[in-house]
Amino acid sequence: MAETPDSHLPFLIAGGGIGGLSVALALARTGRASIVFEKRSLAHEDGAGIQIGPNGVRALLHLGVDERLRPVVSAPDALQVMDGVSGQRVTRMPLGNTIEARHGAPYWTAHRADLHAALCECASENALISISHNAAVADVSEANRAVTVTLDDGTQHHGTALIAADGLWSTIRHKHFETPSPVFTGKRALRSIVPMSALPSELKANDTHIWLRPSLHAVHYPIRNGAEIALIIIVANDDAAEGWNHEVSEGAAAKIIAPLPDALRCLASEAPAWRSWPLMSVTGVRSWTRGRVALLGDAAHPVLPFMAQGAVLAMEDAVVLAQCVSHEPDCAQAFKAYQTIRQPRAAQVAETSAQNGRIYHLSQPMAALRNAALKLAPPESVLARYDWIYGWRPDPDI
Repeated sequence: MAETPDSHLPFLIAGGGIGGLSVALALARTGRASIVFEKRSLAHEDGAGIQIGPNGVRALLHLGVDERLRPVVSAPDALQVMDGVSGQRVTRMPLGNTIEARHGAPYWTAHRADLHAALCECASENALISISHNAAVADVSEANRAVTVTLDDGTQHHGTALIAADGLWSTIRHKHFETPSPVFTGKRALRSIVPMSALPSELKANDTHIWLRPSLHAVHYPIRNGAEIALIIIVANDDAAEGWNHEVSEGAAAKIIAPLPDALRCLASEAPAWRSWPLMSVTGVRSWTRGRVALLGDAAHPVLPFMAQGAVLAMEDAVVLAQCVSHEPDCAQAFKAYQTIRQPRAAQVAETSAQNGRIYHLSQPMAALRNAALKLAPPESVLARYDWIYGWRPDPDI
């Protein structure tokens, strides 16, 4: 790597979530040091389940995190699409060995906290990475081929560049990029974890299940090596209350669960507690970079969860950004290259996710046409439509 006047300074990273820790690890692979600023006091990730397609597993392989996570993941054999009104199966698409053979990496499901913990452990053990908690980045300025970040307590730190991985409500994006605020989509997600023993006998297969009904869909899949089930319900809802971790009352949950098919209702009724968050969208993020500041993950391209790609895209971003930095000594130019490579893919995934959301929540008669088309289509051909997503891999020629 060519030397530059600022190459001795660390990269500064706003946000110690999945994206922030991934880019710290990716930079460390290229020999670059970083400081991660996390506003929370503990290395803790809220949430429930996360699906990690072969593209995400390939990113974890690149980051050296796969072996740390492997003991606590599950690998579903198939994806079952269920009619959320009748309770009948619509189709079953192979995952497991089939998707691993197709893409050279498995399809994993995990608890989000387990993924975050694996990233935290790997980052904490790396001498090139420093993690600072109770440290929220409030502002950034640039001068003399370096940046200075100001934390919310007034403390300042100097670095080569700032990577903002501070999520949907990114402070850096709000202050330094011309973007509108997130907008509520009219949908809310509920999540919970239930023990595997609560799974009704007809759902015992080692599969991911997705249930489709008008204005609602539900997903559940095994996690923690089959010991638990992650359950997510996304429903049309006018509650736009912000935040990732709202408690859902028993009455509100019961009202949503009541009309579901028997097997799904039995499973959902075993949930010990529910948490919820609003689905938000951000449009008009034209640029992810400005000088020595770059956006990454949800700060750059929030994605609705209908393709299970939000966190995976952040890990892909991290790999590509570090590759660009390793090949281009001028950070501003490296960041522009990163945006050029990543922006079209993120936009395509975001549009596909939004389209899936519309398809999942169709009302009659369009729902019946959707189900009929899925029944007629060879399962492998339906999955093949997403080869462009799952087939991603780091490009050594960047």
